[in-house]
Amino acid sequence: MSVVIRGIGELVTGDPAAGDGALGVLRDAAVVFDGGRVAWVGPSGDAPAADEAVDAGGRCVLPGFVDSHAHLVFAGDRADEFAARMTGRPYAAGGIRTTVAATRAASDDVLRGNLRRLVAEMARQGTTTVECKSGYGLTVEQEARCVRIAAEVTGEVTFLGAHVVPPEYDGDPGGYVRLVSGAMVAACAPHARWIDVFCERGAFDAAQARTVLAAGAAAGLVPRVHANQLGPGPGVRLAVEAGAASADHCTFLDDADVDALASSPTVATLLPAVEFSTRQPYPDARRLLDAGAAVALATDCNPGSGYSSSMAFCVALAVREMGMSPAEAVLAATAGGARALRRADVGRLSPGARADAQLLDAPGHIHLAYRPGVPLTAAVWKDGVRQV
Repeated sequence: MSVVIRGIGELVTGDPAAGDGALGVLRDAAVVFDGGRVAWVGPSGDAPAADEAVDAGGRCVLPGFVDSHAHLVFAGDRADEFAARMTGRPYAAGGIRTTVAATRAASDDVLRGNLRRLVAEMARQGTTTVECKSGYGLTVEQEARCVRIAAEVTGEVTFLGAHVVPPEYDGDPGGYVRLVSGAMVAACAPHARWIDVFCERGAFDAAQARTVLAAGAAAGLVPRVHANQLGPGPGVRLAVEAGAASADHCTFLDDADVDALASSPTVATLLPAVEFSTRQPYPDARRLLDAGAAVALATDCNPGSGYSSSMAFCVALAVREMGMSPAEAVLAATAGGARALRRADVGRLSPGARADAQLLDAPGHIHLAYRPGVPLTAAVWKDGVRQV
């Protein structure tokens, strides 16, 4: 069924060729969805007829958010860990093991129910495309289970067996890397599109990470890298070397890291909800943008370092704490996320794109940062069908 949304005060197309500025803004506009795609955009008074008509009432319509980094297949939570951090305990990657134990003990139905709850929670806040990682199983059977469940809700599934070394491999990280690069990647590759590795102190060093990524590539998976979150390190340059779609976190960068990102197609995916939750420094988005690097925003929704599913919250943090303008932050949360997933069909509202959109209860995109914490998403369409 076709849908026309008329009376849009500000239509953010995400396509500079379709409207004004980097966001491709049209005013007093309309958009038509047909067959799950955007069929037409233009002046509201010129909009063609459709099966269903929606009056935006002068409010803003923009692309659905594209969340390119999330860990949603897990059980339990780590609220006590969060409370301890807020009283001064520093964040360390070792807390991941707590979630591993809870996830291993949970049934498929528990994991599936929690995953679907979080995806629905994201949809209510305007997110229409979600990447989902494994990484809380850390055995061949458990990781295969996690990617299989993730694939029930999204095509953007990432195998993250190299999240941390599990307890049973204490003292033998090389043995665990061999397991991940062999039997585990073979079991998980049929259900995944991406492979990721946590290249960080307390997780995997550059040589180990390189081995994992090479095994994933041989199995047909495209690399991503958790890089430079807890301190300076080789993660960003490893991501660029491996042709990774994205280097995620990018909290501690030197000039060589910035230059490597700026001279490559690897997207710097920034995750400010993590810095909010861990009290670490925020990434310097301004430095990356001024250097010419591609930047995305994502939630990193997970039970440990940042349990937020709100892309709007990330937009507000990016503007307040990371030197981004409201337009840059919205672009990073839509088209930037699409680029990090190597998708040309989402993150924009111009003819041919998927009809994934949100209607804000606000006149413009600036209100996402101007009114932080306020639930502004009034309606959401996925493939042209209203979800919210």
